[in-house]
Amino acid sequence: MSIAIGADGATVTHRRFLAIALPATLAQMTTPLLGLVATGAIGRLGDAVLLGAVAVGALLFDFLFWVFGSLRMGTAGLTAQALGRNDPTEVRAALIRAVLISFAIGLVLVAVHVPVAHLAFTLMGTSAAVTAAAGVYFSIRILSAPFAIANFSVLGWLVGVARTDIGLGLQILIAIANGGLTLLLVLHWDFGVAGAALANLLAEVIGTVAGLTAARRLLGRGWRVPMPIVLDRSRVIETVAVNSDIMVRTGLLMLVLLFFAAQGARHDDVTLAANAVLYNIVMVTAFFLDGFSTAAEQICGQSVGARDRPGFMRAVRMVLMWGFGFAVPASLLLVLGGGAVIDLLAANEQVREVARAFLPMAALTPILGVAAFSYDGIYSGATWSRDMRNLMLPAVTLFFVVWAATLSFGNTGLWCAYLSFMAGRGLFQAWRMPALVRRTFG
Repeated sequence: MSIAIGADGATVTHRRFLAIALPATLAQMTTPLLGLVATGAIGRLGDAVLLGAVAVGALLFDFLFWVFGSLRMGTAGLTAQALGRNDPTEVRAALIRAVLISFAIGLVLVAVHVPVAHLAFTLMGTSAAVTAAAGVYFSIRILSAPFAIANFSVLGWLVGVARTDIGLGLQILIAIANGGLTLLLVLHWDFGVAGAALANLLAEVIGTVAGLTAARRLLGRGWRVPMPIVLDRSRVIETVAVNSDIMVRTGLLMLVLLFFAAQGARHDDVTLAANAVLYNIVMVTAFFLDGFSTAAEQICGQSVGARDRPGFMRAVRMVLMWGFGFAVPASLLLVLGGGAVIDLLAANEQVREVARAFLPMAALTPILGVAAFSYDGIYSGATWSRDMRNLMLPAVTLFFVVWAATLSFGNTGLWCAYLSFMAGRGLFQAWRMPALVRRTFG
């Protein structure tokens, strides 16, 4: 097997941390850029209904795919721990096991997508025009489910073996394919929302083929693993348990985001579209900061596998230091440059006006959310998945309590609730971590 830990071995240094974090940061940023490309292309048509439809459709796929995107976090943690234990067979098996699970989940989603879409649009309360256009987008893009979820697994495995540089290349490939196809199908051939969905589908297929090819080349001649090892009962149970807990946690997170979008839709199509534009802008900075979380997944996971408590604690300090170090500039950048991005993404003047009014609140997201991103990486690397799930519950409760208390403030109250939720996630995880460290390392 041609995978190596690297010259630094298990030593946790800033150089090693950044070597993982910076490619991961750029790779993470390409994910929301998929939504930005579709939002921008449709937004240039100047129709708030079509922009709202893509926003709703994209958010539903964020929910569906990110719930099962737990496979990325779970696979990264399990792979990194196998690497720390110096178990090359399990490193290979973790990839195959995750990809098989991914395709199975994706096929189930395709099979049940009609009632799922109907229920989602009903609960979100979108207008008839938005629902019709979003239905077209959903029915096409759902076909990408097996490939999109498999791409999460491959990326997680690459994180686990500290090859985020390859993960970056794959994400860039997907982003370029999606961007080029979106511009061609939406703006040149005028396929509208159907073109945006088809572009995403084709990009995910390209990413899966390229990702599996890269993994096989990375593993060299030793890439094959006997199926009895891949399907080992204890390993399968561990994989399912870790990913199920993270899946529930992610589902609760996406519940908040769906509720956030639904409340915007209940105001009017302009508020829905404005919140969607701000959400996509904020997600670029969020995924940027999440790159440091990704480095924590690998280093903390490897430290747990090697039973290296000092290395683990050093990784914790690094992710928090670098995270907060970038969160403040990110918020300032949103305040100073967010207006120009809003104008770029939305041609409708009403949408621009509403988005600019709430930009200062959206700009607080990096500062208030960076702790949550950091601890997510720490927890998933250590496979403290049950605690990730349990600690999400009080954060969700906080969101709804603040929303109910500020209901009379409309969209302002909704943003207050969201910011409280992001801050609460980090605070609850920080409170719980000392006990988990004692339990893991003794």
